[in-house]
Amino acid sequence: MITAAADGSALGNPGPAGWSWYVDESCWGAGGWPHATNNQGELKAVLELFRATAHLDDELLVLCDSQYVINSVTKWMRGWKAKGWRKGDGKPVLNLELLMEIDEAIAGRKYRFEWVKGHANHPLNEAADSRARAVAEAFQRGSRIPSGPGWVRAGDAPREPRREGPNGAAIMAEVAADVAADVANNVASLPSTHPQLFSFEAEPEPEPETSVTVHLSTQEHARLLARAKTRGVSPEKLLRDLI
Repeated sequence: MITAAADGSALGNPGPAGWSWYVDESCWGAGGWPHATNNQGELKAVLELFRATAHLDDELLVLCDSQYVINSVTKWMRGWKAKGWRKGDGKPVLNLELLMEIDEAIAGRKYRFEWVKGHANHPLNEAADSRARAVAEAFQRGSRIPSGPGWVRAGDAPREPRREGPNGAAIMAEVAADVAADVANNVASLPSTHPQLFSFEAEPEPEPETSVTVHLSTQEHARLLARAKTRGVSPEKLLRDLI
């Protein structure tokens, strides 16, 4: 069994924020954002812990001081999914993108959560907390982010830590790649009468608009809506910007 702590920290909540998972001094990871909430940091720490251990068959014991995170994953998530990721009152679930990614990451995994009291001198929890806060403080100062060595354990191959930039650059890059692939597949089937469809050179006269249909699964559509809402734009505007 792998025992690891996962914790988040936000200065101001929301404000400069960090997350961290911790196994021991040679095996831990951390990251964060210039602006996020403490709950987002807590969720991201759990998500990245599952991602870091995705290549292993060991059962994962997650030590967490957030009842919100534990209940979200172990009690509420199934009901939210059944209601289209909405709460009992019909309102959208908060932190939808992170929760959907956790739902994907835990599929088929052996795991359990254990609540630990925060700031009570629990060695693993304190280690994760201090590293998450160090990331938040680094974003506040504009200094180098202490991301940690990633997954390094005797007998296991090291895994490269996920690298993230400000404002979710890594997430948007992933979305751009997915959308670009879908668009390319659809564009390939278009008539050859539109050779300048994606030309950015100035033309004497504007080309007529061409419609491109992108087929998304229900989950992909939900992720698109969540990301568009985060950026404050329509889903159509988000797709156009990515293209």
